[in-house]
Amino acid sequence: MEKLDNGHFRVSTDTGTVIEAPVVVVAAGGGSFMPKKPSIPGLADYEGSSVFYAVRRIEDFRGKHILIAGGGDSALDWCLNLYKIAGSVSLIHRRPDFRAAPASVNGMRTLVDSGAITLHIGNIAGLTGASGKLESVQVKSKEKGDYSVSCDTLLAFYGLTMKLGPIENFGLEMKDNLLPADTEKFETATPGVFAIGDINCYPGKLKLILSGFHEAALMAQAAFRYVHPDKRLRFQYTTSSTALQEKLGVNEN
Repeated sequence: MEKLDNGHFRVSTDTGTVIEAPVVVVAAGGGSFMPKKPSIPGLADYEGSSVFYAVRRIEDFRGKHILIAGGGDSALDWCLNLYKIAGSVSLIHRRPDFRAAPASVNGMRTLVDSGAITLHIGNIAGLTGASGKLESVQVKSKEKGDYSVSCDTLLAFYGLTMKLGPIENFGLEMKDNLLPADTEKFETATPGVFAIGDINCYPGKLKLILSGFHEAALMAQAAFRYVHPDKRLRFQYTTSSTALQEKLGVNEN
C-alpha cells in the first residue's frame, strides 16, 4: 500500500491486481491462516509445482503418485478421497497414533491392510528432484532406518498458524500486531485508513462480531466524507427509506 500525491492510496495484491481508492479499510481479523511448513531443505523449490498444502481441485491430482504427510483430519480425509483417482497414495506420520476422527483412522487402516495405500512411520528428511519436479522423499524411521519413497507430489498437512501477513509492511502505526484506532471513526493514525474488527485496538475493545458491526457503521459515515466531500450525508433507515428498500430489493408493506 502506498500514498499517492493526489491523496489516494494504491493497493497492490499478490496476484497483480492494483486498486486506487481515497479510503482503505483494513478488516483483516487477527491475521491470515497460513500452513505450517516442515523444516525440509530446498522445500521452497518445489512449492506450487510438486509440494502443496491444500487441495483446490481434486482433478489436479488424478494419476499422481502422492505422499501425504500429517496425522490429523486433513491428511487422513485426503487419503480416503485421493486413493480413488491417484496413481498411488502413501501416508507418512511421525508416530503410529493419529489425531483424526476415529472413523477416518479406521478407514485409513482398512486401506493400508488392503494394500490400497501405504503407511510410513517416520519423518521427512529431504526431497529429491529437479526443476520443481519431485522424484522421491527421504524418510528417517526408527524402525526401518533411512530410506526413500518414490512420489511426484507431496501434500503436507501440518496444521495452520495465524500470521499478520503483508499488513505489517504497509507503513501503518501498529501496537502488538494490531492497528490502534479512535472510537469515533475507527480511523488509524494515517488519515483515510480505517481499521475495523479484530485487527484494531482501543481502550475497552471487545472482540465480538457485534462490536465489528458497530465499528463498520461508524467507519462508513467517516469514509463517506472522504469519498464524497461535496455531498451531504443523508442518514436513513431501511424500515422507512423507499430508496434503500429499492436498492436492497425489499418491498415494505
